[in-house]
Amino acid sequence: MSDLKPILLVEDNPRDLELTLAALDKCQLANDVIVARDGEEALRMLTRRDPETGKPTQLPAVVLLDLKLPKIDGLEVLERVKNDPETRHVPIVMLTASREESDLVRSYRLGVNAFVVKPVDFKAFFEAIRDLGAFWAILNEPPVGCARRPAGIPSAGKGA
Repeated sequence: MSDLKPILLVEDNPRDLELTLAALDKCQLANDVIVARDGEEALRMLTRRDPETGKPTQLPAVVLLDLKLPKIDGLEVLERVKNDPETRHVPIVMLTASREESDLVRSYRLGVNAFVVKPVDFKAFFEAIRDLGAFWAILNEPPVGCARRPAGIPSAGKGA
């Protein structure tokens, strides 16, 4: 079992899910990828608490969050995560097909760390996901106390 924090992918579109998982796999990241297919499932994963300490059981290195989701939409998920002192430091990347300026503005007002419009072209989509995975799982330095990997575990190398 890896001590690395997982990547939480929240995506309901089967095609986008498959492409995103393939791109992340190609990166050869050591992080596990956990999938939630709607906003409700994502919030359950992000707010799961240890019964003794009340602290989150395992927060992801990053959340790749679709905007248009069943049950609870991505903006509501973002708002709840960023309003919770225990989860607000978790990086969230809105990964969406929406080009609506209102979605972009609202996402940043709610505290999103990045807003990425899914490219339509397969190669561009693949490269965008690869770059997102590498940046957030390997290059980004989380705040003190939110270590991405334990000391002594090297970062993953560049993907093929």
